[in-house]
Amino acid sequence: MNYDLIVVGGGPAGYVGAIKAAQLGKKVACVEKERAGGTCLNWGCIPTKSLLRNAELYHLMAHRAAEFGFQFDNLSYDWSKIISRSRDVSDKNAAGIEFLFKKNKVDYIRGEATLDRAGTVKVKGADGKEEIHTAPKMLLATGVVSRPMPGFPFNGTSVISSREAMVLEKQPKSLVVIGAGAIGIEFAYFYNAFGTKVTVVEMMPNILPVEDTEVSQTLEKAFIKQGIRLLTSTKTTKTEVVPGGVKITVADAKGVEQVIEAEVCLVAIGVQPLLPGGTLKLDLTDRGYLKTNDRYETNVPGIHAAGDIIGPPWLAHVASYEAVQAVEGMFTAHKPKKVSIFPGCTYCHPQVASVGLTERAAKEKGLKFKVGKFPFMASGKARAVGEVEGFVKLILGEPHGEVLGAHIIGPEATEMIAELGLAITLEATHEEIEATIHAHPTLSEAVHEAVAQAYGVAIHI
Repeated sequence: MNYDLIVVGGGPAGYVGAIKAAQLGKKVACVEKERAGGTCLNWGCIPTKSLLRNAELYHLMAHRAAEFGFQFDNLSYDWSKIISRSRDVSDKNAAGIEFLFKKNKVDYIRGEATLDRAGTVKVKGADGKEEIHTAPKMLLATGVVSRPMPGFPFNGTSVISSREAMVLEKQPKSLVVIGAGAIGIEFAYFYNAFGTKVTVVEMMPNILPVEDTEVSQTLEKAFIKQGIRLLTSTKTTKTEVVPGGVKITVADAKGVEQVIEAEVCLVAIGVQPLLPGGTLKLDLTDRGYLKTNDRYETNVPGIHAAGDIIGPPWLAHVASYEAVQAVEGMFTAHKPKKVSIFPGCTYCHPQVASVGLTERAAKEKGLKFKVGKFPFMASGKARAVGEVEGFVKLILGEPHGEVLGAHIIGPEATEMIAELGLAITLEATHEEIEATIHAHPTLSEAVHEAVAQAYGVAIHI
């Protein structure tokens, strides 16, 4: 078949880019070797949120039922149903993407793509048959996969990646998580909520090291209270697969070693690019990702790339944004924009969300700023729902009071962050946010109060 655009990869960059091009009146095909939705929908963002919802409900009932007036004779759970619910959620969402393809007249081609020359894609189906498709424009969105530790390969049972962590048939009694980024932290929370003994190893001084330091420290206190063991400023020095599990040797900042034994080790140290196959020579960055210019075009004219395959930040919403920019740049007069401001979210409990500069980044840049902070403990809505842990923290530039960064740890943080992303995009000042009436009682009032606190006019603190 001949197309205007062939998209390789059906994740948040691929399927969004394909649909966008179809909306622009182009004849489009999307090639995906597994299932529409990619890693995010099938093995990442969506199914993990299903698991985390189960964990939140169970932890609430197991530890705080009396506080809400509930009593149980025998609270229990069915592990297989917890796992199967997350798979059902993914399946329904994947079917939704396939429906959107049909609605927008995008040809959905299942198979593995190979690129040997510009303008041509060879697709090998599950039955082994090969097809050749052509297009003057291509969008590569093949994504990333979990990065293994050197000398400690994934085996799917005792040494696992996030993919296996979502579908373990048997809940492990003990788990060591190497890496305290968003993925490691979310799974640490999930397994701990159901009673697995969890140890987290992180070489940086704090968990979620990219977040504001104060946020990370607050989450550490919450996790320790929940029973999760945290080893920060700690390096992994030796890894072994032993009968019945793993043996991990770690060393703290002073070089003092200890051995951690567990049934399962989740390696969450990052990702590595999943490059398309074939002989076509595409320029790569020093870390192995596809190199693109300001128009998301690779060194080969007509071949563009977007999403995780072009490097960090590895976020689904960033991937979708990049794909839209790339496609509009291909087929319209629109000048593509690179990602600058984007939200980051971690869906543990309490939730963490941020956008823009951290306080330490603002200091490193030598910027003048004020900090506004409001604790959820002073929020009527937070007290009403029984979630008073955490705060809203804003970095406000001087002398104009524009929002430079926003950091939330607490209830519904991942929903609340959108307002502050919009504030940064619109270059809203503290006066404009304060002049915006926030409904009472809501958690979002904490944003209003944080702005006021920065200037000494907060009412409720």
